[in-house]
Amino acid sequence: MDPEIAALAGTAGTTVVTLMVTNAWESARDGMVALWRRFQPARAESIGEELEAGRADLLLARQAGDADSEAELTVEWQGRLRRFLLARPEAAEELRRVLDELTPQLPGETAAERIRMEARASGSARIYQAGRDQHITDR
Repeated sequence: MDPEIAALAGTAGTTVVTLMVTNAWESARDGMVALWRRFQPARAESIGEELEAGRADLLLARQAGDADSEAELTVEWQGRLRRFLLARPEAAEELRRVLDELTPQLPGETAAERIRMEARASGSARIYQAGRDQHITDR
């Protein structure tokens, strides 16, 4: 798989889930639905419903103190976007445009905080990257 597609899907999935609990949620949902409507119109309505259901789940999980739900939902949307981009690679530029419109709305983020990292490993190499704090415990 193209590493850029994987990275874009990862960023997009994280962004969408992060925005689920902010005032920018409607813009995020509308951007994702519009993306699907353009490239996979038959799925656009169900994607909107799945986004809304994910948001409702995340809000309930936060009320219950369930920290794992956000991570699970993020992985779910990262995978969904990765599969979408594999099926429709021409949608990558449009997804980047949607993210560019949404990213300034992330809470607490400034342009200086945006980081793009890329790494390649071979053999038994390990790569550790972090844009902020990182704690590693090797066993």
